[in-house]
Amino acid sequence: MHAKQLNRRNFIRTTLASASVLEIAGTRALSSGAEPALRKNSLPRWRGFNLTDFNSPTPSTGSRRGTSDEDFTWMVDWGFDFVRLPMAYPRYLTFDRSKHITPEEVYQINAEETDRIEAFVRKANDRGLHVSLNLHRAPGYCINAGFFEPYDLWKSAEAQKAFTFHWGMWAKRFKDVPASKLSFDLLNEPAVRSDMNDQHATNSPIPGELYRAVAKSAVDAIRAERADRIVIADGNRVGNLVTPELNDLNIGQSCRGYFPGYISHYKAPWANKDPEKCPTPVWPGTMNGESFGKARLETYYQPWIDLARSGLGVHCGECGCWNKTPHQVFLAWFQDVLDILTTHNIGYALWNFRGDFGLLDSRREDVEYVDWHGHKLDGKLLELLTKH
Repeated sequence: MHAKQLNRRNFIRTTLASASVLEIAGTRALSSGAEPALRKNSLPRWRGFNLTDFNSPTPSTGSRRGTSDEDFTWMVDWGFDFVRLPMAYPRYLTFDRSKHITPEEVYQINAEETDRIEAFVRKANDRGLHVSLNLHRAPGYCINAGFFEPYDLWKSAEAQKAFTFHWGMWAKRFKDVPASKLSFDLLNEPAVRSDMNDQHATNSPIPGELYRAVAKSAVDAIRAERADRIVIADGNRVGNLVTPELNDLNIGQSCRGYFPGYISHYKAPWANKDPEKCPTPVWPGTMNGESFGKARLETYYQPWIDLARSGLGVHCGECGCWNKTPHQVFLAWFQDVLDILTTHNIGYALWNFRGDFGLLDSRREDVEYVDWHGHKLDGKLLELLTKH
């Protein structure tokens, strides 16, 4: 064992044990050298967090606290090696924000904001973290409402051209960064939405050949700058479905750790039209007349397991649970999710690090938090994560 690894383990042991949290040193499969049951997944088993510094369409006014140097230190010291950076493309554009954006303005890159994003990525890399750069909102598409798009990515050739342009721009900017430090996640949770401006719109799968065509154009632009760049495509229908049509593009695919939504998004207003009518979360058990448990989870993940077994890359780009779900139910369910992913050598990224889904400052009302340098640390969640 290297001295650096030993120091990290001592850090965890002394700090968390003194705060009356169960000792987690020595349990991490990644650093312990334990071999997962399967080794065919072509993507590394990255483990880490989504960082939301740039996922709002509007640049920060300075009131919102972003990821700090301490945050990076804690991630690495706790043994994590990965961050996913969801971005909203209007964030790094210059246009009149009092009006709807026009197709022409989608190309007006704000150098100051893209410099800020680049500095963030390079700082994370310098700390030893792999960064997955993701368009959470791309020209013509986002799973979330809240910004009026000038066109539809799945219907407009103009939107598809802009989508390719943005990825070409990022590929050129990071051409010098090796694939071991940076990957590109093309589009967050693609789907055909019945109304892009309705948060509760019906979502259906994108036709596979259409998804392939849109992805291929971006992949070609990315790899024109660096041929070995790792590229990932999120699962179809909001991250849930494997897309076989993408298999020949030599890219990974990203699943989600949100099934069933009765657990992960209990009472979340953006995911439920009537949050107060959500069935009470239990695990395992019956919700809304359906039976759920680990066997049901295994069935849900089987297509992703099969994809990894085929030698193609699989990663779980988002997972976790909103803070209204009872903590013990969340932990019981999440234990099963992480067990399945880890058994099949599939890494994960919690949404998020600090925030309502997160490890720090999640604002749960039923957690005995650890006082962590002025933050509220969910020690039981950290223990669970470090075991997987």
